[in-house]
Amino acid sequence: MRGPHNIWRLIRTGATFERTGAMGAALDAMNAPARIRMAAHVLGWPFAWLGYKGDPALPPVTRAITALGPAYIKFGQILSTRPDVVGPELAEQLSMLQDRLPPFPQDQALAIIAEALGQPVDALFDEFSEPVAAASIAQVHRARRADNGREVAVKVLRPSVEADFRRDIDAFHFAAGMIERISPATRRLRPRDVVTHFETVVTGELDLRREASAASEFAENTREDKGMRVPRPHWHLSARRVLTSDWAEGTPLGDVAALRAAGHDLPALAARVLQLFLQHALRDGFFHADMHQGNLKVGADGDVIMYDFGIMGEIDEYTRRVYAEILMGFIRRDYMRVARVHFEAGYVPRDRDMAEFARALRAVGEPIFGADASRISMANLLAYLFEVTERFGMRTRTELILLQRTMVVVEGVARSLDPQMNMWEAARPVVENYIRDNLGPKAAVRDLARSAQVLSRYAPLLPEFLERRMPEMLREPDSRSEDARGKRGGLLAGMAAGAFIALVSVAIGVWLA
Repeated sequence: MRGPHNIWRLIRTGATFERTGAMGAALDAMNAPARIRMAAHVLGWPFAWLGYKGDPALPPVTRAITALGPAYIKFGQILSTRPDVVGPELAEQLSMLQDRLPPFPQDQALAIIAEALGQPVDALFDEFSEPVAAASIAQVHRARRADNGREVAVKVLRPSVEADFRRDIDAFHFAAGMIERISPATRRLRPRDVVTHFETVVTGELDLRREASAASEFAENTREDKGMRVPRPHWHLSARRVLTSDWAEGTPLGDVAALRAAGHDLPALAARVLQLFLQHALRDGFFHADMHQGNLKVGADGDVIMYDFGIMGEIDEYTRRVYAEILMGFIRRDYMRVARVHFEAGYVPRDRDMAEFARALRAVGEPIFGADASRISMANLLAYLFEVTERFGMRTRTELILLQRTMVVVEGVARSLDPQMNMWEAARPVVENYIRDNLGPKAAVRDLARSAQVLSRYAPLLPEFLERRMPEMLREPDSRSEDARGKRGGLLAGMAAGAFIALVSVAIGVWLA
């Protein structure tokens, strides 16, 4: 029954956009070609009566998205940070999806908290407000702890949010499979893997204990970072459906007029938001992956306050180095360097021509760098780069989806504060610092030291391994065979490598001493 159920869900999605008038508004905002508009209306009009009605008080696109549920709201939140894609008017309408959705009833929230924490709310908090913010996953209440009087934010999951997400994710999986079957060329983009990745992210967001853990780790990683703050979780007042954390007092980053009236330096704030994101992604490999305006405030002292850690991104050290090299190559307009990094990382098949790939990358970068600051867009670069990599057979890197998506969102946030911001100049110092610290001579020594530490852990096992395996290798009856020679060669090479690393580790130990 999953197939019919999902077909029905996708039909109702298109029908809801048609019924609410969102179809035309969305196509107008994105300047869709006339034939696309015609096709959308011809396919949607007969089914319009099947669509959800939504809240007539809301603008059409917001009305349709909120009627369709939390997974669609998440997508709308991303678009709200991209006025250059959907237009300023639609971006403003979608901004309400960040934290101004209709809340669910107070008595339901109180019941969820009491069940999750094992005590009535009156016993835990002296004060407990009506919802102060409501988004797709949860709503937030302002409260005061009964034991110490501290002000806290209490986040409570929506009652039926898990079931709603499961329904939509199921439909997304079905749609991705249909796309791959109908258009084999799309398999390179791995749509099913992309949906699986999105499902993993969302599933983590629905367990507030994981968000508390992420907030705690993120706070530890960034405790020395200047110009930012992270509210810490209160563990004994948190559970799977409830999260209590420090109250973050500040001006929402999306309220540009209020920030300007308070005397904040908007261009400096824009640069700081971008630089903080890159710093966390490159230095820590653990970054806030939902950095829209609804999750950011500015304190009275000018600090950027980050909260809502339901979606976090993580990339390994090797991928961080590759990403930094690619960014720096574009910043310095060294397209051969960018091409070489793609080939060395295995992102582009080795049977392709590296010089031709570098020339294609130049065609991506030069028009952007030739534009004025307001048109230098990482989002545009990613879009053009996508076209080039498609031509050269590069497969979608699912481990970079969150990183790239967050980069686009962060750019949108920064542009809302400073439309004239030069993204590359703002990114340059962070990327250069990372490369200096992680790709230079000191980094090479540090990598050798780590290799020596790993070898030292296995060193006690090495004599036994050699005593057991070496006689077997020497007694091979088919010792003249290519396979046996290969095995012996591999073993000897491993021994040589181990001896080399051991000698290097001794030298490093003496040098560090």
